[in-house]
This record gives sequence, structure tokens and C-alpha cells, in this order.
Amino acid sequence: MQERILIIEDEATLASSLKRVFQKEGYEVTTAANAEDGLSLLEEGFYDLVISDIVLPGMSGIEFLKRLHERQPEIAVIIITAYGSMETAVEALRAGAYDYVVKPVLHEEIKQIIRNALKQNALKTENILLKKQIEKEYDFSNIIGSSPAIQKIMNEIKKVANAKNNMLLLGETGTGKELIARAIHYNSNRAALPFIPINCTAIPETLMESELFGHVKGAFTGAVTSKKGLFEEAHSGTVFLDEIGDLSLTLQAKLLRVLEDQEIRPVGSTRSIKVDLRFVCATNRNLQEFVREGKFREDLFYRINAITLNIPPLRDRMEDIDELVSYFISKYAVDSGKQVAGIDQKALEYLKLYSWPGNIRELQNIIERAILITESDTITSEHLPENIMQKKERNSFLMDTPMSIDEYTQSFILKNQSSYTEQELAQMLGITRKALWEKRKRWNLSRK
Repeated sequence: MQERILIIEDEATLASSLKRVFQKEGYEVTTAANAEDGLSLLEEGFYDLVISDIVLPGMSGIEFLKRLHERQPEIAVIIITAYGSMETAVEALRAGAYDYVVKPVLHEEIKQIIRNALKQNALKTENILLKKQIEKEYDFSNIIGSSPAIQKIMNEIKKVANAKNNMLLLGETGTGKELIARAIHYNSNRAALPFIPINCTAIPETLMESELFGHVKGAFTGAVTSKKGLFEEAHSGTVFLDEIGDLSLTLQAKLLRVLEDQEIRPVGSTRSIKVDLRFVCATNRNLQEFVREGKFREDLFYRINAITLNIPPLRDRMEDIDELVSYFISKYAVDSGKQVAGIDQKALEYLKLYSWPGNIRELQNIIERAILITESDTITSEHLPENIMQKKERNSFLMDTPMSIDEYTQSFILKNQSSYTEQELAQMLGITRKALWEKRKRWNLSRK
């Protein structure tokens, strides 16, 4: 589609000359001899850019600019001014003009200014569309589920979304803690400001302080330039600290200062920088137990959990399986370009018998895999992993055979260790990884 330019110029020769130049560049061009006619044209149709002389009969170019920006502030305006009217050009820039050119107008100069203005407009439009897409993606209605457990969380989120307080999200791996954090941010009064997710286990300890706080040039070997930290990037927005339980005690102390003073100090700097940040933290750890063991600062714990939300595991909201499966089938069928319409009842029953140690993330991965391998329009039980299929038989064996608790635990570990990680096995048994390791050692159960 051709980009549209409106020229408001009372000098007919100049208006005609500019129109020919811009038409040769591929633009659709309309001219008006005064500001009043220009405003009428802008009300009747859309223009990507306006070029206006400062001195016009009747309404001045400055007054026109002010009126236009009251109605359509997104339109870029380029002002044409005489050499002796530079003060007026500066006034126009203050009033919101994108740029100005001085008479006599040089065609190459104004063509380049127009290209830059239109490119900037395109980026603005793209950012607006992206923002709307993100807001839609993280709208509360996109958190799937109608079970009492998830509805309770949704009601709590709606109440606290605009709160300035720091929040703590508790839940097992794969329960959707980051999705909840994003929903909180994009449905709050900070939605137009940055959301910065930080995985505390993904950044090496030696780099974490510099990543969070930034550094100045020469602060350490390799710091050849100054760098802004993630906390400064997130100013006025939301910081999501995932797996905060894995943060070192040293960094916990520094984070506590940020929470208390709302100030950061880049590595190697003597100057503090004021920031306005809301922290949403998440963990699958028992932070109270960590506090008792000296692994997590008590004062930091109370700073981050002004509002605590417990995200339910999938096994506590099994009635949401149908909706979640339907959602993931639709999503990955489109992504893969396959015409997969649904899942048969037998396969769905297998999914409902499973305990989901990996929660929603595990279900998501299983549906994505099933869609990739299926050659039909329906997911069947043959498209599911073997450990899902064996769930019923495994339960029958363990429940029908008389066993002590220790025998049950040993049998469970041996039968399932090839299908699950140590963390998942521990979660299924309701114990810590350390306790699982101690049981392996006591019973001489090696992981083959």
C-alpha cells in the first residue's frame, strides 16, 4: 500500500514541485493551500505524514500543528520555514514537529527526512501492535482452566495486580509461575512499562551482580564499556525473579538493599541510581525451611512475600485437563501446519490418570510431541509416551501387592527412575531431593 503524504503550502510552485518529487518516490500525495483545508482533508482520510509551511494564510503552521496533535498525535509533521525564522522552527519542534527544512527546500534533504520519519512511524505502529498482542496474550482470560483451584488464584490476582507490594509466587516446576507474573504485570497500571524476567539459576554467579546492577567501564577485567543492568532497564516496571531460592547469600544482601532503598549501584561505581521497581519473585523451594537452615535471609524473605500466591499443581486441578489439552492442540496444530482436530477418549483418560510431576509444562510438551508424530487428525494413545500409558498398570501393581512403606518407596523408585528426573521422583514421593539421595544410599539403589 502506498504511503500517503499531505503537503500544506500556499506557494503553488513549491507545492507542485514537491508533489512531483514525492510521487516519483512512490508516495501518494495530496496538497492544500491553507491549514483549514489541510485539517478538513485529515478528517476525511488517513495520512502517514504531513509537510506544512510555517507561514500560511489564515491559521499559522504552529496553530495547525497544535490542533493536529490534539486530534491525531501519531502523525509525523515536517515544517518548512524561511532562513530568518529559526526561532519559529524551534517553537514548532517544541510543539511536536518531527523535523524542519529551510527554504529553499533541497529535494534530497527532504526526501531523506521523510524516509526517516516514515520508518520511525512504522516502528511506532509495530510497537503498538506488539504491545496489544502481548496484552492480549497475557490477558486473564488466557489463563486456561475453570477449576475452583485456578479460579481462586485468578480472583486473588485481579485483586493485587495494581498493588505496589512485592509478591511471591509459590509452586512446583511447570505450574506456570512466569505466566502468572506476566498476567499480573500486563493487567496492572505498569503494563506499558518494562517487564524483565530473570532466572536466578540461568546466570552464572560470577556474572549475576553485573547483570542485575550493571557496571562502569574498567570495573573488572573485560569491562571495556559501561553497561546498564537489568534493574535499571526495568525502571518503573516489574522485575520477575524466578527461582529466587537459588540466589546466593551475598546477592540476597544486595537485593535486600534494593528493596529497602529503591536504589542500585553499578559494579565499580560510587554513585547510586534511584529506581522504581515492583518485584514478583517465584520459587519451587520451601523458603521457610531455607531460612531455618541459614540458606535464605529472613529479612529478605519477609520483604518479598508481602503478597503470597500459591500456584496449584496440575494434579490439584485435573478437571482442567480437557481445556488445557484442547488449547495446546489448537496452538501446536497451527504452529506445525497440521489439521489435528482433537484427542480420542481413551488417550484423554490416560492423561487424566497421570500424576503430572512436571505439571502444565509436561502436558504442553506431550501434546506438542503427539502432534508432531501423528499422521491423522486425532491424537490417540499410541501417540503418548510409554510412562503415561503404564500409569494404570503401575498403580495396580503397587496397590495390590502388600508392602511396607519402605518397600513401596523402593519399588516406586526402581520402576520410575528411567522415566523421571530426581526432582520429579522426589516431588511424587513428597520428599526432598536430599531425602531421596539418602534413601538411595541407605538401600544401595544406584540410578542406572
